[in-house]
Amino acid sequence: MAKRLPFSVKKAEAHLASVDPVLAELIEATGPYTPRPGEDAGYQWMVRTILFQQLAGSAARAIQKKWYGLYSDDGSRAPTPEEVLETSDEEFRESGISRQKMSYFRDLAAHVMDERLDFEALHKMSDEDVIKTLTAVKGVGEWSAHMYMLFYLGRPDVLPTGDFGVRHGVQIAYGLDEMPTPARVREIAAPWAPFRSVGSWYMWRATERVVEKARDRRS
Repeated sequence: MAKRLPFSVKKAEAHLASVDPVLAELIEATGPYTPRPGEDAGYQWMVRTILFQQLAGSAARAIQKKWYGLYSDDGSRAPTPEEVLETSDEEFRESGISRQKMSYFRDLAAHVMDERLDFEALHKMSDEDVIKTLTAVKGVGEWSAHMYMLFYLGRPDVLPTGDFGVRHGVQIAYGLDEMPTPARVREIAAPWAPFRSVGSWYMWRATERVVEKARDRRS
């Protein structure tokens, strides 16, 4: 059973529609906010996030299958922190893991093993402390921390200004001539608080709607 979001979607959408007519139209056209907090363990979610960084989805999935296959017959689970630290450079390379990502996975495992990173404790931390704790791990930047808070923890007020899709969605939805800077996105999104996660999700939907319309015109 999916975990419940820790805030009211109806309340969030009502607030956004009342403060921003652009969002009011998007909510009406797109329908309700649907993401739910992740079901995998937080550590496993972060392993997958690091693995998929800067890789096409199909390539990342192929590497994931081969790498996870080192630790279980069906390749269905991420390696535990202990297993990561026991994995040799050669085993990483044979699975398609780059040297850089080897170091990321080992640093993540080390943070978990010595309790510098407690994924359960993140649920009770402020957004600022979650970002500070996660970005202390090599390979985990602000974008990854934002995605973790938005899609795994279900935090209501995350604004990933470094995300291309969100910025592109703002450009489309608000009819801007150029891609907005992070500062401009923060300015536009200021009225969305305390539900900027939901507003950000609708910016991704704005981008998708343009892609879908272009596809329909070609077909």
